[in-house]
Amino acid sequence: MINRRNVLRAGTAGVLGTEVLASQSPPAAATPPPDVAERVSRRDWELLAQSLSSRSTLYRPGDPGYPPLALPFNHRYAGIRPAGIVACGATRDVRTAVHWARTAGLPAVPRSGLGHNYAGYSATTGLLLNMARMKTIDSTPVPGPRSRTRTYGRIKVVHDAGTITVGAGVTNADLHPMLEDHGIFVPTGRCPTVGVAGLVLGGGIGFSDKMFGLTCDRLVSTTVVLADGDVVEACQDSHSDLFWGCRGGAGNNFGVNTSFTFQYEQFQGEVGFYRLSWSLDSALPVMAAAQRIAVDTLHNKRFHLRVGMGTHGVTRDEIRANAGVNAIGQYYGDLEELRDILAPLLAIGTADERAANNASVREVTPGEASVLLSATTPVRQFAAKSAVLTTRTLLTDEQVAAAAEQLLEWPGSDNEDGAGFAMFALGGEINQVPPDATAFVHRDAVFILAAETSWADYDPPRVATANLQWLPEFYHALFGGTPPPHSYQNFPDPTLKDWRRAYYGANYDRLVRVNRKYDPTNFFSYPQAIGT
Repeated sequence: MINRRNVLRAGTAGVLGTEVLASQSPPAAATPPPDVAERVSRRDWELLAQSLSSRSTLYRPGDPGYPPLALPFNHRYAGIRPAGIVACGATRDVRTAVHWARTAGLPAVPRSGLGHNYAGYSATTGLLLNMARMKTIDSTPVPGPRSRTRTYGRIKVVHDAGTITVGAGVTNADLHPMLEDHGIFVPTGRCPTVGVAGLVLGGGIGFSDKMFGLTCDRLVSTTVVLADGDVVEACQDSHSDLFWGCRGGAGNNFGVNTSFTFQYEQFQGEVGFYRLSWSLDSALPVMAAAQRIAVDTLHNKRFHLRVGMGTHGVTRDEIRANAGVNAIGQYYGDLEELRDILAPLLAIGTADERAANNASVREVTPGEASVLLSATTPVRQFAAKSAVLTTRTLLTDEQVAAAAEQLLEWPGSDNEDGAGFAMFALGGEINQVPPDATAFVHRDAVFILAAETSWADYDPPRVATANLQWLPEFYHALFGGTPPPHSYQNFPDPTLKDWRRAYYGANYDRLVRVNRKYDPTNFFSYPQAIGT
């Protein structure tokens, strides 16, 4: 997102949650192409509006409700304006809209919430299906032998305590109050405004994934509107191939998902939390220590870590002064155990840095942790590249030093998120799942790395151009001409050459078979869609 992304200012580097390299110029107030108006008459639009239920609304350019719904989260793609927007309130209306779009010859693109897709794939000049109204959340406790109670330090966890069904418009922020008020928890991402739909369909990393698995690993079933208008419930026992593809195969590939059912955990007690920071002078020892800790705790489900480096500012002096290294995370267990794990990091830095870092290690409730670990990203413009790091591709001192040097050459912008990279530690329950058990193939990873740069809407075009030139140079400083072969599909990169294998590895051919079965005409398509 990086995101989820105040990582830069508060926990790693500014690498934000769900869009990357399309137009290199600031957003323009573009309108749908003229051919859309020629192919779709006013009467066609009227018939669509009349066919929707009272829970849904059609918006066209010029309508008061159109501008905020048309604007994607990454303003870099603000110039891509839909010919129409259906604010969907029910599955039947999604079905109606998809059928209408096929008949009219327009693409139909779903957008969950604000539309965080890094590459702008939730933007369209066709029919945008905004799912934000589908906000239902229903929980069902499952008492008895299916649930297991375990104690980790000062927190009690009832594993598989029940199921929770959420609509496609539900965001991370919508689920956090359930944790605070009822102790109900589903592994989600860091950025509050990211839709659960996009998160789970591409995998779903967060600050509890080692303990409870990726968001897609907790998925029990999902309702999908297919391109032919059929509505199916995909689960392990029904449409199991589609269910497999929905757990990591990324969104907008097989149909429009309108609801998701997850297994949830029940929490009571407190968890360990930490937020550490240093100047860029400590980049080498911090990154070396953090990577050793990540490898040593690869199978420790309780420990969660994000680490990275970043900066922000406009002038060269500001960029150098603001450059730093950060780490943030939580631990399910005793605080002293957490301090022992963090000891190599807590020993690094100046006396003031060590004092502040030691003081940051404390116990909080899971609800408080979700707030402290969250990051809200300014709605501006950014680009990102990612890599999946295994024990064979961890960063060397030379790579870290080269990245730090290149970071100081960042051209700057008025976007306070700045630039840098963040590394999200994996392992634990994630790596216990076979790589072909779900579409998410990256089951031997130590980190997912996301490198990002950002700029403001009001920065001049030359700033956007300079940032987009700098990002591949920064990535090259990290990896040279041979970057790791895999990338994270929820951080899509339009410049990635072999994206099929990078995102999906050996699972790609099976994903193509699923796509051909459920969307044989490739109605749901975009530049990096399955089967393109």
